[in-house]
Amino acid sequence: MKNTFHKGTNFLILALSTLVLSFIPCYADTNVSPGYMCSPEADNSTTVSDSFKTNLNNLLDSLAANVLQSGFYKAAVGKNSNKIYGLIQCRGDVSPTNCANCTNESIKVALHNCTNSKSAAIWFSWCFMRYSSEKFFGTWEGGSVGIYNQTDFDDSTAVLKGIGFMTTLASVTPNQLLLFQTSVLDVGQSGQRFGMAQCGRDLRRSDCGKCLDGQLVSFGASIENLRGWEIYGLGCSMWYRDFQFYSNISTPYSAGGRRLWHGVVGVSMTILSTLTVQTVL
Repeated sequence: MKNTFHKGTNFLILALSTLVLSFIPCYADTNVSPGYMCSPEADNSTTVSDSFKTNLNNLLDSLAANVLQSGFYKAAVGKNSNKIYGLIQCRGDVSPTNCANCTNESIKVALHNCTNSKSAAIWFSWCFMRYSSEKFFGTWEGGSVGIYNQTDFDDSTAVLKGIGFMTTLASVTPNQLLLFQTSVLDVGQSGQRFGMAQCGRDLRRSDCGKCLDGQLVSFGASIENLRGWEIYGLGCSMWYRDFQFYSNISTPYSAGGRRLWHGVVGVSMTILSTLTVQTVL
């Protein structure tokens, strides 16, 4: 499994210094976290005010209380230097219960791992949460992390069609009401491939398309011949698998029982020889 981060912001990537790599099975209906980012205040060199912390807690409570209305919610709390902006968005296919659970897990990560941060982004399989002291609503940024098993090669028939299939999916997703779309590719005797794409619902449709296209350009050479991969970004995310992973169908990563490495942010460093972490500025 390779975990590659293409960085487009001034966030401190904590995964570089506090990454725990765990060998866990990837199931279709499992909510795992590929990581999080906190702004540089997280190194405790500075502290945030009590007013900011109060506003952050109020913001997180507001996100949790309102996200189930549509699977997306954004809000701002406070004034002047203590004002904070935040949003939460659940994946378009998850149930309200799983959306709520993912939101709560994201809040736990934010409060535990980004204690002194004025900006944070937390990814899970089922949702994405972000907050900042600077207004970011409607602004597309290019930071992304790619997760894939670099030895899980696909059949030649699927390789010839896979990237084109996902490129088409990237082109139609911005036209969908919720900026979310799934699709199925028939590759004959090689079976089917399943794709999904989603953009932040605060983005313009044109920026949604740029975000998805940018991910395919950044990671295309690394993923084009692979059976499955995930790309998580600040503005959009994409998934590609050889089984139907969406709609919360509890199916193992593959019929053969292969297991997928996931990077999980923690409090110590464990490096495994089969995984590479690469940062591109």
